[in-house]
Amino acid sequence: MDVRPPQRHDHSLSRTWFCILRADGAGRRERTVTHEVFNQVPPLAGHDTADDAVLLDGLAREGAGWAEPEVRELGRLAGGEQAQDWGRLANENPPVLRTHDRYGHRVDEVEFHPAWHKLMTVAVTHGLHGSAWADSREGAHVARAAKFYTWRVDAGHGCPVSMTYAAVPALRQSPDLAAQYEPLLAKPEYDFGLRAPLTKNALLAGMSMTEKQGGSDVRANTTEAAPQPDGTYRLTGHKWFTSAPMCDVFLTLAQAPGGLTCFLVPRVLPDGTLNPLRLMRLKDKLGNRSNASSEVEYDNAVAWPVGDEGRGVRTIIEMVNMTRLDCVIGAASGMRLGVTTAAHHAAHRKAFGKYLIDQPLMRNVLADLAIESEAATITMLRLAGATDRSVRGDESETAFKRLALAISKYWICKRWPAHAAESLECLGGNGYVEESGMPRLFRESPLNSIWEGSGNVAALDVLRAMAKEPQTVDAVFAEIERAAGADARLDAAVREVKTSLADLATIEVRARRIVERLALALQGSLLVRHGHPAVADAFCATRLAGDWGTAFGTLPAGLDLSPVIDRTTPKAG
Repeated sequence: MDVRPPQRHDHSLSRTWFCILRADGAGRRERTVTHEVFNQVPPLAGHDTADDAVLLDGLAREGAGWAEPEVRELGRLAGGEQAQDWGRLANENPPVLRTHDRYGHRVDEVEFHPAWHKLMTVAVTHGLHGSAWADSREGAHVARAAKFYTWRVDAGHGCPVSMTYAAVPALRQSPDLAAQYEPLLAKPEYDFGLRAPLTKNALLAGMSMTEKQGGSDVRANTTEAAPQPDGTYRLTGHKWFTSAPMCDVFLTLAQAPGGLTCFLVPRVLPDGTLNPLRLMRLKDKLGNRSNASSEVEYDNAVAWPVGDEGRGVRTIIEMVNMTRLDCVIGAASGMRLGVTTAAHHAAHRKAFGKYLIDQPLMRNVLADLAIESEAATITMLRLAGATDRSVRGDESETAFKRLALAISKYWICKRWPAHAAESLECLGGNGYVEESGMPRLFRESPLNSIWEGSGNVAALDVLRAMAKEPQTVDAVFAEIERAAGADARLDAAVREVKTSLADLATIEVRARRIVERLALALQGSLLVRHGHPAVADAFCATRLAGDWGTAFGTLPAGLDLSPVIDRTTPKAG
């Protein structure tokens, strides 16, 4: 007897059949249903991740409305099944370090799954790396931020993309180097492989600062830089975290005779030989698994100085600030992915006789998640706009960005892990299963708060900026107070945070609280002025006025949640 079951599968109903012989022995077969699969959610594929009202409104408001077709194109690609498969495969097949070839020669190469290269090709050809620096149009950096936010299929490959974007302003501290390398860092072409940088079609850049003994205290670095007669330096030492070691060039810090200095270090020297950067091992990380993060030893490695000796931190801080912006963008993007996945699930899953999205308590949870997501997105767009205008010489926007970026990096990145956990929980046990994609999202969520300075580093940086650059405080409050008188709850929150700044005796121990209140006041002001009224009302009632619990899903009764949820639930393509 042939017992292979004919099967029919669709995402709304699946029946499995098997064949039996009738009892009369006539040999006739009946098909009997043994199992039906229904009330399962279809894959979230075939939609446009840029179909996001707060994103598109902000894109136009911040001067990059011209980029909407490009952002939409990328959004449709990101929402498609193929790109989502690339993200899955890149994480299921992490990079592998090859220190030596079969003959024993040192090669220090990292091998990647083909899906990684697909992801990188899309990101680079769509200008998510350094292309904005070569684009003279108003809003170029806003357009790039919107694309980075939209292309949310994998966080790991965003690391070299982000570092390449961020390397350009630091490299400009040495105009001669910038003239050679910047055009290649901005070129929208992915040219993978270890070759002499100036012989390649395009380049990627990385950053390598921290060491075993110092971590965030980069002034404790012990790597030595010895000057050479030809103007180069030779570096000897180690780096504890070097992400994306397959990049072509790196900005790094080392102790020169004149103090801590920034250097450009190529993987391959101009004559085609490998620069002695020894990849010791790849980190076994909680998340971000598609990306290679390594430990590196410099064994008399050749480097060129970037900026003046002794001013390494000041030079490389330009790169750090840009990657902090991408931390905010990435966290906002992750929140949007989490809540749209949760809303999609709730729109298709029934429990106790009706869809989850129609049940009051689930609507409370989804709306609360959506409010947090929209607050993050509207803030990241304002920061991207400030970046764009700062690049074009607007000093007031430079002052605003200096403080607002540090504030937002602290708060928005802190909010993502709790947001990811609640989004996952909306799927129940299905969310805990790897196939849902939610565990990967959850594992990614702590990284952005750690990257480029964890919570305390970011909070203390805010205090440092306030003390040394008081104009930044004025700029942030000027932005917040553009909404003065529009909402009494916001006005009260602004008065409260101003009062808290007056107590200098305990300001350091209260740094996190101060930064939190500043971030909430900034988000509230942006939502009141530019957000959907229902979102702004709920934000002010909960985050500012305190009519809220300690977990998501504790919004007070009486709020208008329907438009909040409708704006979040993805539409199939």
